[in-house]
Amino acid sequence: MKGLLDEETLSRLDLYPLETKVNIVTIAILSFKDCGLSKCITRYLVAMAAADLMIIVWNVILHRIATLYWGSTFLFYTPVCRFILFMSPAAIDISVWLTVSFTFDRLVAICYQKLKTKYCTEKTAVVVITTVSSVFCLKNIPWPFLYSSYYNWMLWGCKLSRNVFIEPSWIAYSWIEQLLTPVIPFFLILFFNIVTVKRILIASRGRMSLRKHSNDRDEKDPEMINRRRSIVLLFAISSSFILLWMTTVIYFIYIRITSAFKGRSLFPAFPRFQEAGIILQLLSSCTNTAIYTITQRKFRNLLLSAIKYPFTLIGKLVKCGGKHY
Repeated sequence: MKGLLDEETLSRLDLYPLETKVNIVTIAILSFKDCGLSKCITRYLVAMAAADLMIIVWNVILHRIATLYWGSTFLFYTPVCRFILFMSPAAIDISVWLTVSFTFDRLVAICYQKLKTKYCTEKTAVVVITTVSSVFCLKNIPWPFLYSSYYNWMLWGCKLSRNVFIEPSWIAYSWIEQLLTPVIPFFLILFFNIVTVKRILIASRGRMSLRKHSNDRDEKDPEMINRRRSIVLLFAISSSFILLWMTTVIYFIYIRITSAFKGRSLFPAFPRFQEAGIILQLLSSCTNTAIYTITQRKFRNLLLSAIKYPFTLIGKLVKCGGKHY
């Protein structure tokens, strides 16, 4: 799988059940409330929040925490265990590539105005999200076949086959699997942001030069304000992804260079460094809500209203009860 964590490390992941609720609230707000974003952006943000929720449920709660605390439940039934081991990497892949898709969408919107009208639409966003989800579900189908039951006479537990370390086909699959997530997305997002920044700087200088010679130079430029909001959201999400996945990418590059053309080791080098990378990549499923809150005023106000609502309702009920009494 994408790394193993010890008991001490897993005990630090108790924040994820709370983050599950926050992601659900985020999906509800983005889906049913107007946050001042285009429908195209909203589609991507809802899909990314849903993918983050899938990571928390499948990868953190069911795959990592449940195996530690619920060791004798139906989750260890081999077919169930295999399905969890299929959904865990699939959720990570979908989340990562939706971030890539969103970054590319914003690149087109900011840098290529002619293509923007055709590509940056709600319909295209739905097609891209559906395609990404389908492709990476198919890509992870081999994972369940890497695991077998602990016992020949009983379907219990999932044991990793040693063939993954010696058979050329499985070694090749491990290379492809790691390159697709996160190495290629990491460098794609980095490249998209560099191109976007370059184009923004050129466009901003041109627009500021024109406004200096116009009569409305003292007025606020709505185009620049909208562009700034989109840019802040894009860079916040992209920067968060790059920083939180950097450890995993560095670890992958180092291991593959120092043991070039060799299969995965049963006992990985620098396990603590690997565990740190896994924790950081899992934390990436918790950052988007904070980013929306910090960068989007309307979303922040709606989220605060949703958090205050139960307390407001309780206060009203207590007040009504007091009057009745």
